[in-house]
Amino acid sequence: MSEQTQQAQRECPVARALEVIGDRWVMLIIRDAFDDVRRFNDFHKRLGMAKNILATRLKLLVELGVFVVQPASDGSAYKEYVLTEMGRCVFPIVVGLRQWGERFLFSEGERHSVLVDNELAQPVETLTVRSKSGKVLAPEDCHRHLVGGVPAAHGND
Repeated sequence: MSEQTQQAQRECPVARALEVIGDRWVMLIIRDAFDDVRRFNDFHKRLGMAKNILATRLKLLVELGVFVVQPASDGSAYKEYVLTEMGRCVFPIVVGLRQWGERFLFSEGERHSVLVDNELAQPVETLTVRSKSGKVLAPEDCHRHLVGGVPAAHGND
């Protein structure tokens, strides 16, 4: 990979986010945390993944600040993995993946889960990208803009 390509990857928020949460198991752990799963054994039972892989992923998520480890809320000797603000902010990403999957990966009438609003008991509204004024935006309505830092030097200027 060229230095220019590597620099572009380092500057890309999508590439950085995928380094943190792009792993299948990481996303499923976070998904289950949104369903109030907090204990190692409960993650293990629901996900069916090897304990060593689960332990590694949870350790990484704690180190990155997605989870904090706290004493069990029921006063038992167990510990719980609780989402931080950083972790809770992954919610729209999980919802977006869910809605994309619902739309494109199930046949008509095929059994699957949907995310339902607790208050209204209705499926949540489909996520959209909007401008500051509220206009729905498509990919062609947006562009990337580099901010902050000092631009890399080019040649022998």
